[in-house]
Amino acid sequence: MSYSHILLERAGGAVAMLTVNRPQRLNVLDRQTITELEDALAEVENDAGMRGLLLTGAGERAFVSGADIQELAQATPLECRNLSLRGQRVFRRLETMGKPSVAAINGFALGGGLELALAATIRVASEDARLGFPEVKLGLVPGYGGTQRLPRLIGRGPALEMLLTGEPVGAAEAYRIGLVNHVVAAGELLDFSRQLLDGILANGPVAVALAMEAVDVGLTSGLEAGLRFEAAAFAAVASSEDRIEGTRAFLEKRRPVFQGK
Repeated sequence: MSYSHILLERAGGAVAMLTVNRPQRLNVLDRQTITELEDALAEVENDAGMRGLLLTGAGERAFVSGADIQELAQATPLECRNLSLRGQRVFRRLETMGKPSVAAINGFALGGGLELALAATIRVASEDARLGFPEVKLGLVPGYGGTQRLPRLIGRGPALEMLLTGEPVGAAEAYRIGLVNHVVAAGELLDFSRQLLDGILANGPVAVALAMEAVDVGLTSGLEAGLRFEAAAFAAVASSEDRIEGTRAFLEKRRPVFQGK
């Protein structure tokens, strides 16, 4: 499938690379971009050859600078609600598709852009990245999951400070509060992110998918439900071919060859 606002390509091996490709607009998320993201994520989810996803933005200035304010300024309240629900659905798909993703954050990740990064499995920021939720400065609130994922990730107090002041934080502060997992030099961002993703994909695919799902179930449904799911997941991987191969390879002192079965 061809896209006009994003690029989706195989980055070698089992990695797909998705680039928001509107550098002249700082990669803003308008309706068309959200539509293309939805289609691209469905393509990645349904392609067994794409086992992991690397997300970034075109150019050096922005990962994604936010929603298209021109569209929001003209939208009715009902249209804004529908935009919010749609964006939430698309980002939730990224979060729950069972394939690990790494957001390589270059430059600005603001509003909807930071919400996209929050839905990824892991976040890596370049040293010059700026991350924030400026919506309150426009009389708005985040609509694509920011008010829910941010406090779950960094805690209530730091999240409220970011959401209520609207002020962005730099990469070092984002790392300090746990908003990003790593900070690297701009020139190393994609290589580092790819190596991180490759390291994850070297592990058992069934185990990786179930570990991500177990965390999600626990965070959304509570400790008791999470523990029950964890026990079920433990039993499921115990019956997998990957478990047999992984334990055998360990005992034979060799690298495992996982099949995702």
